[in-house]
Amino acid sequence: MLDIGIQELIVIFIVALLVFGPKRLPELGRTLGKMMAELKKAVSGVKEQMDSELYKAEYPAPKVGGELSASDDKAESGSESAGDSKPGKE
Repeated sequence: MLDIGIQELIVIFIVALLVFGPKRLPELGRTLGKMMAELKKAVSGVKEQMDSELYKAEYPAPKVGGELSASDDKAESGSESAGDSKPGKE
């Protein structure tokens, strides 16, 4: 993502040390760490929600109830008539 090498990190640390001072730098690091953890948690939650919505859209739940489509009616009537014509059940 970001190509930050060791030299760039040292420069950023020195600038932060000069700007914020040695007493506030640990507090700033903790705050930054907490913010990053919250951001990561939020992104993870959004990703989970997007994945679940995409799964629901790709694989919809079967219909529940007495409504059958025309193809389901034909399949049921075809299996019933095939079951009635079995030899030995007359």
